[in-house]
Amino acid sequence: MFYILFMDHNNILGVVLAGGKSQRFGEDKSQAKLHGKILIDYIISEIIDQFNEILIVTNNNIKFQNSDKISKTKDLKEGLGPLGGILTAMRWVKDGNKNYKWISTFPSDTPFFTKEELHFFYKNIDIQKSKLFFIKNNKTRHNIFGLWSLDLMDKLESDLEKGERKVEVWADKVGVEMINVNFKKKDPFFNINTKKDLEIAHNMKKND
Repeated sequence: MFYILFMDHNNILGVVLAGGKSQRFGEDKSQAKLHGKILIDYIISEIIDQFNEILIVTNNNIKFQNSDKISKTKDLKEGLGPLGGILTAMRWVKDGNKNYKWISTFPSDTPFFTKEELHFFYKNIDIQKSKLFFIKNNKTRHNIFGLWSLDLMDKLESDLEKGERKVEVWADKVGVEMINVNFKKKDPFFNINTKKDLEIAHNMKKND
């Protein structure tokens, strides 16, 4: 029953967080090519039909697939990490008088994530239990794959002003529910942080 609430596409804004500095990669990794396709377009391709709108939060002049459903905005303030990007998305909703009650966040560097994992995530959420949900696989938390209630915005803004920067620490304080998402073959949460990771991803693609 909760799954139907979410998947009517009216309550959730899809948000791709692409504001990281990519220091370990050496350049904006969202623009790196994997088998001829830039990384950010992999996640966009999987989620674009799941939402009425997608917001990309980035401080760079990046490329991504063209769609009337996609908007782009810069961080309200740079240097605040992923939590700053999440607050930026929440403010974008409020300032634009959008009707979304939740934002669903995604990284820009996970080319093997699919809408099947997203559907499983939503299907197993009970919104009466929390205002924040993360994906987990076995013992690994995937804190950027999250569903965040807009009700958290004021507290998030206050805590950022006090110096909080770590997603996991903040989420544990407010009370996060974990949804375990299993996979049988290729790791859908494999993320690319380094050029070596990109090489591994190329090999994974070859074995598709």
